[in-house]
Amino acid sequence: MVCKKRLASAVAAALIVQAGAAQAGDYFEVEPGVEIYYESAGAGPAVVLVPGWTFTTEVFEHQINALSGNHRVITFDPRSHGRSTVTLEGNNYTTQGADMAKLLNHLGVEKPVLVGWSFGCLTTWEFIKVNGTDAAAAHMCIDLSPTPLTGVEGDWVEGGVADIAAFYQAVQTAQGHRDVINWYADEVMIEQDYTPELAQWIVDQSTASPPWVASALLAAGMFSNYMDVAKDIDASMPSSFVVADHWAETARSYIGANLPNSQVDAFGGHMMFWEYPETFNPILAELLEDAK
Repeated sequence: MVCKKRLASAVAAALIVQAGAAQAGDYFEVEPGVEIYYESAGAGPAVVLVPGWTFTTEVFEHQINALSGNHRVITFDPRSHGRSTVTLEGNNYTTQGADMAKLLNHLGVEKPVLVGWSFGCLTTWEFIKVNGTDAAAAHMCIDLSPTPLTGVEGDWVEGGVADIAAFYQAVQTAQGHRDVINWYADEVMIEQDYTPELAQWIVDQSTASPPWVASALLAAGMFSNYMDVAKDIDASMPSSFVVADHWAETARSYIGANLPNSQVDAFGGHMMFWEYPETFNPILAELLEDAK
C-alpha cells in the first residue's frame, strides 16, 4: 500500500481550474411513486458521486465543476434525501445500491468510477456487491470504514457503542436532528469557521430527511459490514481511501492490514473534499487516470 501522497499529474492540476460544463437536474422513477433527483454534467468517462447520510448533490459542487470538462459527472439525492421522494420503505443502503443501479442503467452508464462520501460508500459497495467488480472502473471511499461498528478495540470504526447509541437517540426528533448535525458539522466535518450561513446550508440539506428516516439510515449504516466487498475491490481495480486527519493513524493501519493495495490519503475533516478541493481534486484525478 502506498500511504504517502503522490504528486498530482498534469491532468490532475488541470482539473482544478477546468471550467465545468452546465449540469442538468432531472428526476427518474426507480419504482412506482419513488423519484430520484439526479444531476448529470459533462461528457466522457463516467464518474458517480454519492453523498452520505442525509446529504445531497450540493456537497459535490467543487468536484462537479472541476471534473465535468473531461468526464460525465453524475450525482444524485438518494431516496428520502434532498429533492428525492421520502419513502416509508427502503431507507437503507441495500435499497440505495439498487436505486443507483437502476439510475445508471437508465442513463446508459457502464463501468463508472464510483466515489462515495461517508455512508455513501455503503451505497457504492452495495452496488459492487450485487453487480460485481466488473461493473466499476475504480472506487474511492471518502472517510468511512467498511466496518462502521465492530466492537473490536483497535478497529477503524465510527465510534463506541455508547457514542453511536447516543447519536441515534438524538436524531429521533427534529430538534435533536438539528442539534446533532450542527454539533457534528462543527466538531468533525468542518475545520473553518462554522458560520451561521454554513450551518444553515448544512442543516437544510440534512433535515430534508425527517428524523425517522435519519435514524433508520443511521442504524442501517452502523450495522453494515462491507469488508469482503472492499477486499474484492482492493484486489481487482484501482482503490482509494481519503480519510480525515483525526483518525488517520487508525485508518491507515486498518486499511493497510486488510486492503493492502488501496491508496490512502489523509487531511482535513470529514468534509475535506468540499473544504479543500485544491487538495482533494488532484487525488481523485489521479484515480481517474489509473482507471483508464
